[in-house]
Amino acid sequence: MVYSVPHYIAGKPHLETNSEGQDIYNPAFGEKIGRVDFATKITCDNAVRAAQKAWGPWSMTPAIKRARILFKFRDLLETHQQDLAALITREHGKTIDDAKGSVARAIEVVEFHCGLVSQLQGTFSGNVSSQIDCTTIRQPLGVCAGVSPFNFPVMVPVWMMIPAIACGNTFILKPSEQNPSAAIRLLELLTEAGLPPGVANCVQGNKTTVDALLTHQGIASFTAVASTAVAESIYKTAIAQGKRAHTFGGAKNHCLVMPDADLDQASNAIVGAAYGAAGERCMAISVVVAVGKNTAEALITKLLPLINAIKIGKGDESGIDMGPLISAQQKNRVLTAIEQGIKEGASLLIDGRNYQHPNYPQGFFVGPTLFDQVTDTMSIYQNEIFGPVLVIVRAEHFEEALALVNRHQYGNGTAIFTKDGYTAREYSERVQVGMVGINIPIPVPIANHPFGGWKHSVFGDTNMHGEESIRFYTKLKTITCKWPLTALSERGFAMPNHGE
Repeated sequence: MVYSVPHYIAGKPHLETNSEGQDIYNPAFGEKIGRVDFATKITCDNAVRAAQKAWGPWSMTPAIKRARILFKFRDLLETHQQDLAALITREHGKTIDDAKGSVARAIEVVEFHCGLVSQLQGTFSGNVSSQIDCTTIRQPLGVCAGVSPFNFPVMVPVWMMIPAIACGNTFILKPSEQNPSAAIRLLELLTEAGLPPGVANCVQGNKTTVDALLTHQGIASFTAVASTAVAESIYKTAIAQGKRAHTFGGAKNHCLVMPDADLDQASNAIVGAAYGAAGERCMAISVVVAVGKNTAEALITKLLPLINAIKIGKGDESGIDMGPLISAQQKNRVLTAIEQGIKEGASLLIDGRNYQHPNYPQGFFVGPTLFDQVTDTMSIYQNEIFGPVLVIVRAEHFEEALALVNRHQYGNGTAIFTKDGYTAREYSERVQVGMVGINIPIPVPIANHPFGGWKHSVFGDTNMHGEESIRFYTKLKTITCKWPLTALSERGFAMPNHGE
């Protein structure tokens, strides 16, 4: 049965019949399973009004009371982790274990912001001049909005919404139209946790919906995770509209494998990081830089059997390592990228173009693909593919490898595999990338450390996570105060004298 995914405004689901919308597919079957109608401008306006109405009381709610709601929400996420993972897998295609892992990372962010009482603590300087005190406090911005991507339909919305509402803001989420159901479930759980109506809202839609939110004068800040072109466009439009903004774009994450690396550890880590979630991760390893004369050949010997052993299938089946891509369009984009790599002269060691699942022939599957002898002028090296495609570039020495990474337009995450502490330290210090893993393939930090890249992987001057989120979702106010001496001050606080 085909289902309809609603908007969620002022604590209630809202369905509208609109000529513009999109079908939702189960990527493993390649079959339509749902429908989402896009928000009209009137619906967007209604969401902003609901958020504005809720903002006054919510911004004045004591931090400890907001924290109690987050504690309840955290418990609900744990209780419903399996159900949320099933929603993710149904509309995205990734394995259940991968989906559960992404929900776990969302829970970490909620846990961090349960400590919002101390996170929002201001500063005080007493007697800065004669009987003058200075206090700096953090206050919320107002109504905030965010656009989340299809690849993490629970984790990224939580990364956006929870810091915002923890700081006393209200929020409007526009999730991906390709898998919108999980976002609605998140808002239902927030309502169950006691979040007042209108504090968190969700409107479904496409670029037209995003534009309506971007240009709405009732919205104070905007965040987004998208392709680089979309992230840059959203950022520029938001700041032109006078909004605070930070947006996160594409990536081409390099992994250096040094001659002294433990190749068994490195190869296992690389395969998981490159092909997990079918490569649809902004932190996926998509380039291996094999450093030294013999490293590439030795590494390839380790990689080939591991890649060929990957089990592909429907994400909720047991023993599956990799599911389908999100859509037929994404599958076609990946296939086109592979064909371009062949035309440009790269050596295709494993070809995933013709993979077809025996039980799900209409599914959006692409098999794991491996290229060798890739150069920095090739499109498969320069561009983010966002699929199960790994490329190997060869470098003679460390300095050549480092320069290669630093020249690339993206700077989201990177990793190095080595046993040498000096080399690891040099790479960490000198690489022009926002997140670095040492013998760790996907260096996504825990919730109290910042998440975000450099160069064309990010737009704006703040990251996600930890103190960075607190900074983004609050503004500082400094109060300088002197109280004059009064007659009451002179006589003190004695009990009233009825004889006076």
